[in-house]
Amino acid sequence: MGFVEYTADSMPALLEAMLEHTVLVLQGLGLAILIALPLAVLTYRHRSRGAVLAVAGVFLTIPSYALFGLLITPLGLGTAPSVIALTLYAFLPVIRNTVVGLREVDPAVVESARGMGLSRTQTLLQVELPLALPVIVTGLRVATQMILGIAAIAAAVNGPGLGNLILQGLTSAGTPFAVYLTLQGVIGIVVLAILFDLFFAALGRLTTTRGMMIRA
Repeated sequence: MGFVEYTADSMPALLEAMLEHTVLVLQGLGLAILIALPLAVLTYRHRSRGAVLAVAGVFLTIPSYALFGLLITPLGLGTAPSVIALTLYAFLPVIRNTVVGLREVDPAVVESARGMGLSRTQTLLQVELPLALPVIVTGLRVATQMILGIAAIAAAVNGPGLGNLILQGLTSAGTPFAVYLTLQGVIGIVVLAILFDLFFAALGRLTTTRGMMIRA
């Protein structure tokens, strides 16, 4: 049986694994957004932003297997350590791009908004964040592409996703379908990466248009 025939026969299981992988990545990215975006907004004009970026950068230096393993003790096996690990890895791109995007907003535009009577919060929500959105979306795009691959490590802690196919293939090396399982996992991640990239590319164009409208 060839790879195409094997994949056709196991398509329901492959699609289920892809869905699990997608949900896992979205959970990690969503939690990162909920934490990192407000943190970036609070610190982008403060000296503490350097420390925040440094701490977020430290997480990226921790080997994936080590971080997933360290989270087993407080969180156990399964989805919880997988989501938290992905969240920690997504912090730096989200925080850094949010800070950069907000700091690149033209001060003259901000002053004009304040001169029109907008409060500091209104200026942030109605002017600065919309203008910074293209850069923020780029950060989300980078974070998503990065954790899509890292999410495969979740299989090592009994987490969901395409990593289980890769792990099954590696642990059954020498059997007839070991390579097929590994290829399914790898190709599934590549397909998801392309789909996510197309989504963020479209979102980037929309936010750029929105930012230009506000600037005008």
